[in-house]
Amino acid sequence: MADSQGSRDGDSSPGCSSVQQKSSNPESSCVSVKSNWSMEPPIAFKSGNTQSDLRSNLPSRPVKNKTVFMPVIQPQDFNESMYPGFSHDSKPAEVLNTLRSNLRQKFECLYEGISKQGNPTILNEIYTDLYITESESGEINNEHEVRQIETQSRRAETEDTPIKCSDIFRPLPGQDKPIRTVLTKGVAGIGKTVSVQKFILDWAEGKENQDVQLIFPLAFRELNLMKDKTLSLSDLLHRFFPETREMDISSDEYKVLLIFDGLDECRLSLDLQSDVRLCDVTESASVDELLTNLIVGNLLPSSLIWITSRPAAADLVPSECVHRVTEVRGFRDTQKQEYFRKRISDQSLAHRIISHLESSRSLFIMCHIPVFCWISATVLEKMWSEAERGEIPKTLTQMYTHFLLIQTNIKHEKDYEKKVKDEEMIVKLGKLAYRQLVKGNLIFYEEDLSECGIDVTEASVYSGLCTQIFREELGLYQGKVFCFVHLSIQEHLAALYVHLSFINNNINVFDQITKPTNGGTVSLSDLHQRAVDEALHSKNGHLDLFLRFLLGLSVKSNQSLLQELKTQTANSSHNYEKTVDYIKEKISENPSPDKYINLFHCLNELGDLSLVNEAESHTYGGLCDVKLSSSQWSALVFVLLSSEETLEMFDLNRLTGDRYYAGGQNTGDEVLQKLMPVVTATRYAGLSDCGVTDEGCVALASALRSNPSHLRTLDLSKNKLGDSGIKQLSDLLENPHCKLERLGLCDCCVTGEGCVALASALRSNPSHLRTLDLSKNKLGDSGVKQLSDLLENLYCKLELLGLYRCGVTDEGCVALASALRSNPSHLRDLNLSENKLGDSGIKQLSAGLANPHCKLEILVLSKCGVTDEGCVDLASALRSNPSHLRDLYLYGNKLGDSGVKLLKDLEDDPRYKLKMLV
Repeated sequence: MADSQGSRDGDSSPGCSSVQQKSSNPESSCVSVKSNWSMEPPIAFKSGNTQSDLRSNLPSRPVKNKTVFMPVIQPQDFNESMYPGFSHDSKPAEVLNTLRSNLRQKFECLYEGISKQGNPTILNEIYTDLYITESESGEINNEHEVRQIETQSRRAETEDTPIKCSDIFRPLPGQDKPIRTVLTKGVAGIGKTVSVQKFILDWAEGKENQDVQLIFPLAFRELNLMKDKTLSLSDLLHRFFPETREMDISSDEYKVLLIFDGLDECRLSLDLQSDVRLCDVTESASVDELLTNLIVGNLLPSSLIWITSRPAAADLVPSECVHRVTEVRGFRDTQKQEYFRKRISDQSLAHRIISHLESSRSLFIMCHIPVFCWISATVLEKMWSEAERGEIPKTLTQMYTHFLLIQTNIKHEKDYEKKVKDEEMIVKLGKLAYRQLVKGNLIFYEEDLSECGIDVTEASVYSGLCTQIFREELGLYQGKVFCFVHLSIQEHLAALYVHLSFINNNINVFDQITKPTNGGTVSLSDLHQRAVDEALHSKNGHLDLFLRFLLGLSVKSNQSLLQELKTQTANSSHNYEKTVDYIKEKISENPSPDKYINLFHCLNELGDLSLVNEAESHTYGGLCDVKLSSSQWSALVFVLLSSEETLEMFDLNRLTGDRYYAGGQNTGDEVLQKLMPVVTATRYAGLSDCGVTDEGCVALASALRSNPSHLRTLDLSKNKLGDSGIKQLSDLLENPHCKLERLGLCDCCVTGEGCVALASALRSNPSHLRTLDLSKNKLGDSGVKQLSDLLENLYCKLELLGLYRCGVTDEGCVALASALRSNPSHLRDLNLSENKLGDSGIKQLSAGLANPHCKLEILVLSKCGVTDEGCVDLASALRSNPSHLRDLYLYGNKLGDSGVKLLKDLEDDPRYKLKMLV
């Protein structure tokens, strides 16, 4: 599992050994919890503690009705296999053993729930494997992370290469180069930090990666607090890990792994092009210079480096410094279900929760984020198991508002004075959330809190809000670091602040940042319209989820929940029809798909499904006969993208009812362009006989050059693309981001000129395309020669080539035979039916078949003018290279009994692979 909540951005949870004692203040309802990355020295090294009295100082913790003590590994537990070359009594081995045991203590558990209800949870009991893949690069992605999650939810598991967390430094099959530096990216709360936690725990327990002797986990958010320090790498590590003071970490005896968590939170000046070169671990420098030299390999060049980051900061480390980029994708659908079954002991309740979440596409998509699974489990388990009153959440706003009330415990608070303080704190935290959201900040310092009226010394900070909504993390040297446990919680509180500011005080917070648009009275609809505009003007969608929450809070069901806060003094009744109409107007203006898709989610939060219902009535049949409005087209795209049925395969003919004709209201190009977001999101796009022309190819190529493109199969057969359309597609195929594997261009008016463009593109990016069908085009021998030259390219992986009825003669067969003799030849299936090859052409092909490099398995030569003479050459070739060809199609040729017998004898002979002769 990824953790249920995160100390950085939802990725990690505090370790059990870091839990402090409860405040003596009876009104305090939570404990102060340190991050897993706290620089606080382990308990064994605090003043006055010795190895002998360590066990008595360890806090006990209830875990499933048992009291568990977590002792340091004792000398008798020493395992020499963990430390080859060190004796049982050696000082280095003792130090290594202590470091290992301290890290095990620190990372072996998660902490769930507020202090009065929650218990430390053993990580190994609840951990659910995350979906981690090898990514091509650490390219920057500034999209809102919810958009990225929605995109990932449409990606098939077979599309990428999964990697186990424990294997991230191990090369995959076929990868020979060692891996020193790994960059792991992933959105907030997706499980990056808990993956690190699991990696360290497995190592500390002696399960995985035992070739590593030293692991030093460091968090950027705490390194930020040392940005003005000057010290050596040895001093830096000794301050974080004092048990290693007597060790020489630069010694070749140790294999070292340094883990830097949260690159996106780095406030240091990491200049990886700097001329400052450090090679000695005892040489003093600034912390940013130490990290820079570690990453580029000047310091400890034999060490392993692991960096985690959210996608927006992934390119801060140049690609030449990174040997592998991995991406944590969170939970796939089966892993979501596994998490809830582990998290909730009542399996019937777990099944009920899973079914409810699956019934809401927007909620189930968000469950890709492990933190959202925890939020959903917290809310739904309490509502159903404790018979809480109220509507079961079906939208994000409902879920997060329930979560806020549950975690603050305001709903059941009896102390009026404390309840008022907590209500005031929610507003203050909301103000902080909004101001920092606008600035793009997820980490806050004391001055940020002070600006919002939050006194960090007040007991109210350590109310029920602290542990699950807002977290303080103590650094060792300077100040304190604060954050919300996840970006989405910050966005929800920010929306709540904007909503309450207007309802209670008639304040439009947007006008506090920019000049008011007018000086008159502002209605709630005006506020909403302004928020819609702000979100649409955001280049990367950073206000998308905030907008969903803000609109959702005005709905009656959420208004009832907000009454529990008792902070509303004005009448908040609101007719949101104006807001709905405004959103529909914006959709009709046809913004980018990412923006109008979020607007449909906003309509869903407001409970308006009218556009979606209209679109569903047009889902199948009649798209060419009906003139849809731009809003209806957008709605149709939203419906199709929300349908699991369309994710693997999209067939445009199913939508048009096979009724493309000249008099239709919409041309094929127009329909294709309107539905382009669906085409780019699917793996199989069936656009055969849809009236697409070269104009449609321009739009298609432009859309599919996006990074990454999920499309693997594209069928454009029976469209009048012409050579100009093929040239547009060739530009796409040439793009390194294009991963197209199957391309159907049968009967598309292609000539030899188009083949020149295709062959050139595939020579530039040859490693992906496996199937190319060019049948029923006027390629001629000149076009076939271009394709044959491509087949001879060492990196060309083309396996199936369709050349049925393409005007090929014996001259083209000369070029094909040369390609079949190439080393290595990947071609397995070749269709040459209805070409005028004759016996002379067959003779040329037979020369290629006889070559041991030829691996052809299927050869189709129907209606090619072959006689018995050609059969003689074929039989001779197959005797020379008998181990591959399985299927040979020769129907429709002028074969006599002698020719058929020659081949029949081969089919009946067990020494040959030939099994089908037609």
